[in-house]
Order: sequence, then structure tokens, then C-alpha cells
Amino acid sequence: MKSLSLLVAVILAFASSDLIAQNKIDLQPSDTIISILQRNTGQTVELRMKSGEKIGGKVEKVGDKLVHLSQLTGAEFFDAAVDTADVAAVIVRTKTK
Repeated sequence: MKSLSLLVAVILAFASSDLIAQNKIDLQPSDTIISILQRNTGQTVELRMKSGEKIGGKVEKVGDKLVHLSQLTGAEFFDAAVDTADVAAVIVRTKTK
């Protein structure tokens, strides 16, 4: 019985690892940082800032000038409002190991 439970747990672990990966970025000619963020609402992203800093979290809401991130990487109990004009790159995890 234990081996069956272990087998089920391993199968579930492999199946759920594919759910962590998100879709690839489908870049369109008219895309902006804001449009990429809007398409990734509800997903976890990492933002690389023009200053060189990086901030990661779940995209909650995207406005004209700010993006609301929750569940910040390394600071899960905090939220952030990030100026989209300061974002140099949006990094989205698309594959697992």
C-alpha cells in the first residue's frame, strides 16, 4: 500500500510540475511592457528594472503606469506597486527542469 501511495505521489508531482510553467511569450509587433504584463495577469513573473534590480511576484493588476505585484519573491507577505516606465524586461518561466 505504501508503494502505491508513493507511486501516486510521484505521478502527481510530475504532472503538477508542468502546471508551474507558463505559456511562452507570444511577442507581437505592437507589444509593450504593459501589454506583456496584462497578458500575464495572474501569473508569476520577474521584472528587471532599468536600475539593475529585480523584483518577482504574481501580477495582480496592470494600469497605465503601475503594475501591482503580490506574493513577492522572498517577501511573500508583501505587495508592490511598480512603475512600468522603470521596467526593462519581463521574465516569464516557460519550462521546468
